[in-house]
Amino acid sequence: MPRVILKTAEEIEMIRESSLLVAKTHGEVAKIIGPGITTQKLNDLAEEFIRDNGGIPAFLNYNGFPYSLCISLNDQVVHGFPGKYVLKEGDIVSVDCGVVKNNFYGDSAYTFAIGDIDEEAEKLLRVTKECLLKGIEKAVAGNRIGDLAYAIQEHAESNGFGVVRELVGHGVGHRLHEKPEVPNYGKRGVGIKLEEGMVLAIEPMINAGRAGVKFWDDGWTVSTVDKKPSAHFEHTVAVKKGKADVLSSFTYIEEVLNNKI
Repeated sequence: MPRVILKTAEEIEMIRESSLLVAKTHGEVAKIIGPGITTQKLNDLAEEFIRDNGGIPAFLNYNGFPYSLCISLNDQVVHGFPGKYVLKEGDIVSVDCGVVKNNFYGDSAYTFAIGDIDEEAEKLLRVTKECLLKGIEKAVAGNRIGDLAYAIQEHAESNGFGVVRELVGHGVGHRLHEKPEVPNYGKRGVGIKLEEGMVLAIEPMINAGRAGVKFWDDGWTVSTVDKKPSAHFEHTVAVKKGKADVLSSFTYIEEVLNNKI
């Protein structure tokens, strides 16, 4: 059974470098995302930017995945394919990006609002991002994975939303997906104990309606069973004593979006 790989301080800095390239790539996507843009264009921009900055798109050809970004629209939860779809006012779009640089991986996702979105979608995005922050608060040495998972689940469900069970976060660093699994639901006080040196991709996947999902015939795309929207936010985080160290960032995205207002 694969073990959890603890990272040294030097390795965590390498993961931070990869994670910040992911963050900057999201910032580039934020500059052009909006009505009238195809999802393929977002993918192509991201791939070019990653390569121009010394990285390799981590998702491209990963287990056969054919793109550099996962772009999931509206009722799609994760792993959607970029393509000819033209973004329109009212869409919500999860953009998930991974980078490998100097043999270390970073991973982060952000759900964008396209123009004005309805109140339900607005609340979904806000609460899902809050779920991520509540999970990160619990990613400290001495807690258990269930403490982190419970914090996410409790906040989502108290707001009337469904928590996806079939997909989870994960360890990250030497590989894109490592142990441990990081579910978004669970019980406090159970699961593996968190230790300094663990690096986790924490990624709440929260549905506006029911928790259930369906898997598409393309072998990748996952959507909600009730066709209600889903949101997805993700950070790469190093477990520390007292307070987690967030290695990825939404700052580049938010600077761009604030300038658009």
